[in-house]
Amino acid sequence: MPRFAILVAGGTGTRMGAGLPKQFLLLRGEPVLLHTLRRFADPALGVAETVVVLPADQLDAWQALCRAHRVALPHRLVAGGPTRWASVKAGLGALAGHAQGLVAVHDGVRPLVSAAVVERTYAAAARHAAAAAAVAPKDSVRTLSPHGSAALNRQRLRLMQTPQTFEIDLLRRAYALPELPTFTDDASVVDDLCRVELVEGDYRNLKITTPEDLLVAEALLNG
Repeated sequence: MPRFAILVAGGTGTRMGAGLPKQFLLLRGEPVLLHTLRRFADPALGVAETVVVLPADQLDAWQALCRAHRVALPHRLVAGGPTRWASVKAGLGALAGHAQGLVAVHDGVRPLVSAAVVERTYAAAARHAAAAAAVAPKDSVRTLSPHGSAALNRQRLRLMQTPQTFEIDLLRRAYALPELPTFTDDASVVDDLCRVELVEGDYRNLKITTPEDLLVAEALLNG
């Protein structure tokens, strides 16, 4: 089936304290989002179309960055909504002309995702209809309650990453349902319709959220 990608970048940069959306911060001299876009442009992945979803007030800024950095990677630019759920739904709308295929939804601020991880999610979605990258927690984990805290078995826990990849019709049916406050990622949106197959992620596939994350990403790229 044809492969598609939706890159969602709705951050405002509040936690970065940089006064600039984190997807536009420079990583080795280029915007974080450009690094992410380049990963999905890898010819080996065979992605037929990539949609980039940004807040409406950031579209002009991204186009200016594309001109400044001479970005020639093809992608469709779409204005997102007030929540991540609404933004993914807008990205899906841009793929309305495709009756079938596999669509990978990825955080625009995960610029270090490897082709191997992306390929694993596409391959697993082709077999199971829904797949997501995840890694085991390295630290001990506890759950909180009004009575204190209790240890959890971390061998039974996974930290979710992206991409999260689905048959496009399945994702459309999931996003046709009302948004719920329990939705934290696309896997949680699809959960009631289909079992999500977890595939091996990568600890280097970090999400740029704080200044420390940007430093780690820079070190990994330089390494």
